[in-house]
Amino acid sequence: MKIQEVILKAMAGKLKWWEAAEIIGITDRTMRRWRERYQEHGYSGLWDHRKRSPSPKRVAVEVLEQVLQLYREKYFDFNVRHFHEKLVEEHEIRQSYTWVKTALQESGLVARRKKRGTHRKRRPRRPVPGMMRHINGSEHAWFSDGRKYELIVILDDATSEIYYAQLVEAECTHSILAGLREVIETRGVFCSLYSDRASHFFVTPKSAGKVDKTRLTQVGRALNELGIKMIAAYSPQARGRSERSFGTWQGRLPQELRLRGITELEQANAFLRQEYIAEFNRRFSVAAAQKGTAFVRLRRRDLDVIFSLQHERTVNQDNTVQLDKRVFQIEKVGWRRTLAGATVVLHEHLDGRISIRYGPHLIAEYDLDQLPPQAPRRRGKPRLSMGRAA
Repeated sequence: MKIQEVILKAMAGKLKWWEAAEIIGITDRTMRRWRERYQEHGYSGLWDHRKRSPSPKRVAVEVLEQVLQLYREKYFDFNVRHFHEKLVEEHEIRQSYTWVKTALQESGLVARRKKRGTHRKRRPRRPVPGMMRHINGSEHAWFSDGRKYELIVILDDATSEIYYAQLVEAECTHSILAGLREVIETRGVFCSLYSDRASHFFVTPKSAGKVDKTRLTQVGRALNELGIKMIAAYSPQARGRSERSFGTWQGRLPQELRLRGITELEQANAFLRQEYIAEFNRRFSVAAAQKGTAFVRLRRRDLDVIFSLQHERTVNQDNTVQLDKRVFQIEKVGWRRTLAGATVVLHEHLDGRISIRYGPHLIAEYDLDQLPPQAPRRRGKPRLSMGRAA
């Protein structure tokens, strides 16, 4: 290690001063003189004994000690860029990012980053907003207490602007549909959606193979009705823009939640909606290459039907249908003697309601508190344990 690096580790409390002297190979007395020289002439270096003058770029040791103390005691889980922003905005310490990064790395408080891997060519951004959206989920201990939740983020390819970010119990069809509906309602219809090949986006007949674009999932069906094209990514590198965004989220959001004492899901989502998405966009969104937008104003009024889980069922002879171990009774309609044998569609709405439709006709609707009870599960026969023959 460099001498300066060893002294910084000692100042940061990572080494005892006598241990630093032993590493450098000097006596305790010499180490005390060096320590006093650092405190007198600043962090940027010892005296240049050839010129008999201190470094013109020296920084006061008090500043260095304050930076190290702040990182150790308050910002210990921040990344360097995030920590540097806090120093400038809240503590009026205006040293450069490189200086702060070097101080933290050489003091041992921050690990040096590994060298980058294979050279890859970045895919150019779309020229205007609304041409492509990225959607992805990241499981992480966002509250820094071991509990893991999924952060679902929808961002624009042209600007990296975040349009939706919410913490959910798990990434699933329901949570994806809820996010897409909110974005389309507030921003309009976009051209394409870029995602991984999770089962709620695509049907992949063969593991790690190509997706089957003829077999639509619930998400695929909803977007197809709106004319939105779905694009599958076949590697994490292909989703580089959203993956890099999650690296930034994981390096900042848990720390912001900790500083504000937020430990519950509802509080965190309120914070995201009311404050943090706007702050994130202010720091990290970029200007589009061209003026204009590819968004189309939403004209349809049936989003409640489009963004529901739809299940086809054949009506039984007693005019009932079943879904999730619930039996739904269909009342008599005036335009047909009976619906027995007809194919109807049951809609599971995002708010928990169930509606039943036959073509354009709404033939039944159940609020969340009106759903029929679920039938009890049948107990299977106990299996006999077959031991191996000796």
